[in-house]
Amino acid sequence: MKSAKFLIAFAVASAAATAAFAAPPVKTVESAKGKVLAGENGMSLYTFKKDKMGMSNCYDDCAKNWPPLMADGNAKPEGAYSIVDRKDGTKQWAKDGMPLYFWVKDKKMGDITGDGVKDVWDVAKP
Repeated sequence: MKSAKFLIAFAVASAAATAAFAAPPVKTVESAKGKVLAGENGMSLYTFKKDKMGMSNCYDDCAKNWPPLMADGNAKPEGAYSIVDRKDGTKQWAKDGMPLYFWVKDKKMGDITGDGVKDVWDVAKP
């Protein structure tokens, strides 16, 4: 009987842990332009005007400079956050259907140096 209770408790704890990791890995941080979205690492997130709803158009050199906010296999859409299938088979987080990216030139939490780059990159807002 004790082992059955242990197994049930373990299953509940495992499910809770999996759900925690499946949630969108974003938070809000302060920047020079107010609150912006950031990854778990505190670095600002951006959207790309050349993307389409639910589809990334940032690959190769673009993705080297603007790394996608990747989603793992346990990720589940939640609220305004969805998951985009990339053409290379990986998955990426999106907000309101628009894929999310980091900018390699941001160095610390709250940096938004990518906002407005080439008039096609916008800092993501909560």
